[in-house]
Amino acid sequence: MVTVLIAMLASPTSVAHAAEPPFTVVGVIVTPHVRASTMRYRRDPGMADGALVRVILRAGPQGRAWSRKDVRFYGRTGKELVDSGVWAWCDFPGDEIGASEPVLPGELTVLTFNTRASDHGIGTTVPIALDGTDSAATITLIPDDVCIAAATFFGPESAVRVDEAVIHVVNNGRSAVRIGDVRFRQPVARNRFGTLGSATIRARVRTLPSHRNVAPGETAILLADAPLDLTHTLVEVDLRQGRHARTIYGYLRARPESFDISGGWVSSPASDGRSTLTHEEFLKTLAGLHVNTAHYTEVEGYSDRTEPDGLYARYPLKRFGHMQPVERYDRDDMLPRIHGVEFLGEPQYGGGKPVPPQEVWRQLHPYAPTRLPTTVTHSEEAVWRFYAGLSDYPHYDAYRVNAPAADAWRMYDRWHGQRIGWGAPLETIGDMCRSLRDMSRPAPTAYWSQGPHHGWSSYGGRKRTSPTCDEIRLQAYHALASRITSLYWFNLSLKSLLAYPDTMAELRRIGREIRMLERVYLRGSAFRYAQVMEDGTPSWDLASIVAPEAAAMFALDLRYRPDPDEKVFVFGPPRKATFAFALPAFLRNPTDVFRVDADGVHDVSFRRTRTGVTISDRTHKVAVYIAAQTPDIRQDILKRRLELIQRERDLGFDPVGNPSDLEALRRLLPRQAR
Repeated sequence: MVTVLIAMLASPTSVAHAAEPPFTVVGVIVTPHVRASTMRYRRDPGMADGALVRVILRAGPQGRAWSRKDVRFYGRTGKELVDSGVWAWCDFPGDEIGASEPVLPGELTVLTFNTRASDHGIGTTVPIALDGTDSAATITLIPDDVCIAAATFFGPESAVRVDEAVIHVVNNGRSAVRIGDVRFRQPVARNRFGTLGSATIRARVRTLPSHRNVAPGETAILLADAPLDLTHTLVEVDLRQGRHARTIYGYLRARPESFDISGGWVSSPASDGRSTLTHEEFLKTLAGLHVNTAHYTEVEGYSDRTEPDGLYARYPLKRFGHMQPVERYDRDDMLPRIHGVEFLGEPQYGGGKPVPPQEVWRQLHPYAPTRLPTTVTHSEEAVWRFYAGLSDYPHYDAYRVNAPAADAWRMYDRWHGQRIGWGAPLETIGDMCRSLRDMSRPAPTAYWSQGPHHGWSSYGGRKRTSPTCDEIRLQAYHALASRITSLYWFNLSLKSLLAYPDTMAELRRIGREIRMLERVYLRGSAFRYAQVMEDGTPSWDLASIVAPEAAAMFALDLRYRPDPDEKVFVFGPPRKATFAFALPAFLRNPTDVFRVDADGVHDVSFRRTRTGVTISDRTHKVAVYIAAQTPDIRQDILKRRLELIQRERDLGFDPVGNPSDLEALRRLLPRQAR
């Protein structure tokens, strides 16, 4: 968000324009660039002093007609500013779809750009005008002290509309604010997706806290009911601060949120030459790991078997992919089967030649008029700020042991002078997740987490080329604790799972735990993060996610060490610890606090404090605690766990616990791959 300082400028010969300007600036959303200070690179990535900027313009009631291609910043077109290096990318280069469509009186349009030059970032005064006129507005890019930190949409299983939004508003200012109305604006028509209607969709809202007052440093959750299409949406939240009224904004695609667990590229040739996805044993294995998504588009004999007893109907996997032609996928019957459009690989890497952000935008732009959400795989935290805002659902991949990496692992002085080349601090996963999240808000984000993979070479003398179960668990949970809404394993192909069958039990535990708590992940937002030091050494990462019904609080063990012989990360035994977690005002008197894992729920010693709760426990590696508003939250989680276990059993195939099933899985591998 941004504090907008606007001045209408006019020459003596442009009195009519001054009286009735062709547009007004409704608001500006500024999301500052950030960088994780913990990351280490061979080259200095530079200061993160730019911003992702969205300017909301309303066409005036009279005067000159105009379109997006007519708007000028600093007297130049968006394309000229990108070509000159001032901006990294923009969504109004002048030749985009709908660039010449008129913005009619009372209608709005949102112009997005991402700054690159250091003198065009935070604090910059930006003049805006129409081509050929000297009537202009100026805005000053200053992040607002109250912002929409997260906005997540939900709808019926049909996945063709949404009717509920969970909106988290954070007050980082010095005085209290009061929440007012919540409204949404959407495009007037699909073929005019760049123009928002003059009419708003007013939501029926319930707030937490119910009195709607948000003190400095506090969070409010707005539960807004309104029917919305699956398209770009402007969220408007009215505030009152003393005698002053204002509105804060968020801009993102409304799409039905679900916690999808991906297996990555799971379709490969089996022993009979057909895809592994046509074999029930492999599909049951993925289902037993709670995987519901994969990177594919069409697989003959699987994705076309949608009849009631067909393979897809019994073992559905939502899909990533190019989704072309769009007419095939942007259909009511197909939308529930699609996770997102993904076809660019890792554009920041680009095989050694990065794809410019504007070119990434250009390749994704054809999907803007559709109902298909786009995704981009970010890979290098040092530069991904310039790619912020390009996709509807951003995610990243960065693995911490025995894998290619953009950062310099031997530059981390994490273990008192011991430098290693086969791994990096596991907690940097959380650092990168927070970086991407904060530059993408209010849109949710996801993470490619390191799983078993048969294809990595040895790094730094390490013999095991895939992560251990502990390394898998901690990497996943550093991401989960930051509040992601999907997790993608790289890579659960048949060959990879059979290369490291010891990991399948851990993958199943993590999948079950995600499913037990997915409602908190989906409806929540990150609340607090802190690193606890003991004797100058990292001891615990503490993070929390706050949802309407409960808060999930994470204690992640940092007292691990690199084993000099096995060259793996090892953790010590459980130890006593006391954790202090802050909670928002409406959750500071929880009725129940307990620990959750795949085995169930566990009582812990806790006490309520003025700012939250303090928990005493004996634990290590990963501890997840729940602070519940009502006693039935515990029973709901237990019920969910039993349902998940029953689902695992109903598959009738268990390569984790049954050697004959594991052998049946092995027989699916081509002979040369065994």
